[in-house]
Amino acid sequence: MTKEKQSKTIEATLWQSCDKLRGSVESSEYKHVVLGLIFLKFSSDKFSQRRQQLIQEGKEKYCEMQDFYTMENVFFLEEVSRWDFIAKNAHQNDIALKIDTALHKLEKNNPSLKGALPDNYFSRLGLNPEKLASLVSEIDNINTLGDEQNDIVGRVYEYFLGNFAAKEGKGGGEFYTPKCVVQLLTQMLEPYQGIVYDPACGSGGMFVQSIKFINHHHGNKKEIAIYGQEYTQTTYKLAKMNLAIRAISANLGAVPADTFFNDQHPDLKADFIMANPPFNQKEWRGKNELTHDSRWAGYPVPPTGNANYAWILHMLSKLSVNGTAGFVLANGSMSSNTSGEGEIRQQIINNDLVDCMIALPGQLFYTTQIPVCLWFLTRNKRQQTFKDERGSHRNRTGETLFIDARNLGSMTDRVHKHLSPDDLQKITRTYHAWRGEVKDGDYQDELGFCKSATLADIKANDFVLTPGRYVGVVEEEDDSEAYEIAMQALTQTLFQQMAEAKELDQDIKQNLKNLGYEKPLHKA
Repeated sequence: MTKEKQSKTIEATLWQSCDKLRGSVESSEYKHVVLGLIFLKFSSDKFSQRRQQLIQEGKEKYCEMQDFYTMENVFFLEEVSRWDFIAKNAHQNDIALKIDTALHKLEKNNPSLKGALPDNYFSRLGLNPEKLASLVSEIDNINTLGDEQNDIVGRVYEYFLGNFAAKEGKGGGEFYTPKCVVQLLTQMLEPYQGIVYDPACGSGGMFVQSIKFINHHHGNKKEIAIYGQEYTQTTYKLAKMNLAIRAISANLGAVPADTFFNDQHPDLKADFIMANPPFNQKEWRGKNELTHDSRWAGYPVPPTGNANYAWILHMLSKLSVNGTAGFVLANGSMSSNTSGEGEIRQQIINNDLVDCMIALPGQLFYTTQIPVCLWFLTRNKRQQTFKDERGSHRNRTGETLFIDARNLGSMTDRVHKHLSPDDLQKITRTYHAWRGEVKDGDYQDELGFCKSATLADIKANDFVLTPGRYVGVVEEEDDSEAYEIAMQALTQTLFQQMAEAKELDQDIKQNLKNLGYEKPLHKA
């Protein structure tokens, strides 16, 4: 059996073991139970490995000294936190208390884990001891150090987070962004050096992929600094565990907190911003709160009814002089004129900050059928030099690249789609060629897929940033598609249009509310 197949077997076995918790705990709590135990097992295995190394080196007297572990980036564990102690006592009635104690001691002895691990979580859940013991036995069979290069534990984390998001539906979006979307953002931004920031970091997936990108391209992860913030306490803990398990150092703020009302990195200027903030977040601030916030200086105040443009301006305020931001938003953000959003967008465009807009295919997200897009904002267009058709060097000042990727992707099941490596390469190569960063190819507009538009083009389209307005439509020579394929495409389009219609209904309701017509009239 190959290493990859072994890893998949571990992932699948662990996922099936979640069924052992059924009846004892809500399915939405599975991830905190399972991932907490995996983290404890991994930390203990690393500790045992380092302890054995000290013994082999004749340094047995140092085996209980914390400094000899932290110097090798290994967490120090007291005896009650070590996995062999947990496994030995798995069938005791107080096993939940023992696990809570193990996690508490682990966090207390390692300052970098402050605020990361569940606090008396297992005891509070009231788990059935037999079912918990069975889960401990399953995890006991995992050799977390068996293949460090392929990052078995990290892959288990990704597998679980993705599956939990799929099962939890809307709630899953609070901590997970589809892997292919994160990969696309990473490959577009190429965060080799500098500060990386995510103001709504969820479980830390953007940071993990950034480090993977650096490792894949033989870079040095010490040359980037990671900053983030997360509002939900349980998700904040997931992020800290997700990063710690990969030895990724990050500043996620002292506590989980609201990015708008308690910005924990007020003076930060980032070279790269990657984010998937909540879609169309309602009532994110009170009517008179944050109206004079410095983050929207020079722009109209974002409306209270939708936080999309508050997130955009927040990220703009965090960009360094040469920084670039890439983030996910609902499609309505590209064209909405509700409550001054159009004025903010027009000003951002006139300031020549929009680098690239990408329309994504539907059904990528577990959380919503609302079609989404990627925004890329930059302050460094003057550095994007390329050769034009006459061989002259010029930059992309006053231009924006539009990519319509709605026809890319393939179905992974009846309701979900993903972007393949070839899809990602097609999009990212187009972008980097446009920026003059591809040595073996020049950028060319492609009908139906990509278009380099000027500020005048965007103005002529009423400052709407929807790629479909610019790339054009390819004429179909015939209609020979199989019925099933055509019907699937039509159904997907219908779902997207229904989602857009629902979003427009909300905009209309908000406009009526602003005019004082909040509720429909009823006849006596």
